Parts: sequence; C-alpha cells; structure tokens
Amino acid sequence: MKIHRLAGYIQNIYLVEYPTKLLLLDGCCRADVDTVYQFITEHLNRPMTDLKLIVVTHMHPDHAGGAYPLRKLSGAKIAASNAPGQWYQGLDGLLMHLTDMALAWWVAGRLGKKRQNLWYNRHLTPDYYLATDAQLPYFEEWQAIHSPGHTDRDICLYHSASESIYIADLLVKVKGELMPPFPIFYPRRYLNSLLMLKTLQPKKIMFAHSDEMNLAEINFATILDAVPETPMTHWRSVKAKARRALGFKRSSLRR
Repeated sequence: MKIHRLAGYIQNIYLVEYPTKLLLLDGCCRADVDTVYQFITEHLNRPMTDLKLIVVTHMHPDHAGGAYPLRKLSGAKIAASNAPGQWYQGLDGLLMHLTDMALAWWVAGRLGKKRQNLWYNRHLTPDYYLATDAQLPYFEEWQAIHSPGHTDRDICLYHSASESIYIADLLVKVKGELMPPFPIFYPRRYLNSLLMLKTLQPKKIMFAHSDEMNLAEINFATILDAVPETPMTHWRSVKAKARRALGFKRSSLRR
C-alpha cells in the first residue's frame, strides 16, 4: 500500500494505491476531478477503472463535489456514512449548500486560487452506507469511524496495520494553529469525536487542511478548551454579526 497526497483546489487529496486497485479517501472538489484523473492515468499510468472506491466523509464542497463525476469516469463505487436523510435537505439545506460553496470560494481566494466551478448535487446516493467501525468495501483493512460534530455524518478512515487515520475536517489549521472547524452543529458529538481520536492513539494523522502529524504534536488541552458549548453554525454567525452591527449603530445614534 502507498498513500499519495495530492494538492487539491482547497484541500489535500489522499489516493491509496494497491497493485490492483485504488482507493480515494474523500470525494474532493468538482474542480479536482481533472487533477485526480491526470494523476491516475499519467503519473501512475493506470486506467481509471482501477479506482474502485470513493469515500465521502461529509457533504461539504471539498469532500463530496468530485464524487459523482469521478464515479462516472471510473465506474468506482461511492461509500458514505449511514446517517439518515440528506444533509442539505429542504429550503434551509439549499441555502446552506449555496453558502458552503461561497465559503469554499472564499477559502480559495485566501489561497490565491482562481474561482472555479464548484457546483455539485447536494443530495448523495452512495452505493454503500457505512456503519461505525465498518470495513470499507474492497478495502477491508480500512475502517470507517463515525466522527460527527462538524456535521451529523462525518467519518474518519483508519488503517489499523499502519496505525494511520484520515480525519477530514475533524481539525483544521488556521494561522498555523490546529482548531475546531467551522461550522460545528453538534458540540457534544464533536467533543466525543475528539476524545475518540485521542483514545485511538494513531501514529499518523492525515488532515484535509493541514500537513500530516503524529499525535504528540497535537495540543489536545488547548483544542478541547476551544470546543464551543453551543452550536457554531452559519445562521448563528450571521445573527451574531447582525446583532453586533445593530448594537454599534444604536450606540452611534445615542452619541
């Protein structure tokens, strides 16, 4: 087994290579489809049909956006959490889907990337639904570990033989420091997911938005202190900013 890390549009892409098959640890962005295609067919000199499984760790644009196009190109199967329903369901879900793509463009701008088409289907119908601790189809040495909090359906992917784990957005790096991601819809579940990682004691941790680390490099005490007690979501953020702006305006009028 060899794990290749590719530079994606706004995140790392992890492609696991075996002699007869390939595993994509996350669904990446729609803008990353050509990157994955070229790496497999040109760098590895392998047919796209060697890609057997694409895991979608959660439904955000940089983790699910390329799943359907890559399945169409390769015939690979898609696996995702067995969380009920769709993450982006209803009118609120549609608005959140649009907001998340706008946030992805904002991140791209901060990274100096040109704006690219990130549109993808907000509803996912995977070929396999993964229960917690389930083995991945075709790749039994990999295990799906549910790690909700960021959303209700986040999963990490653990390779027990090498004691390596891909944690997607469980932690992100901002200004050189690891911290909880935005948003966090379920703070208590998120706290439990962090404790799971700490208890598991992996030797290598792979991030979507940071370089690889070992467990000793992570200051869990600081991170655990930063976990919010209430949900930290798009709408709460907008409301809080509106209240602050309104309060400032009223204060200025009183002067």
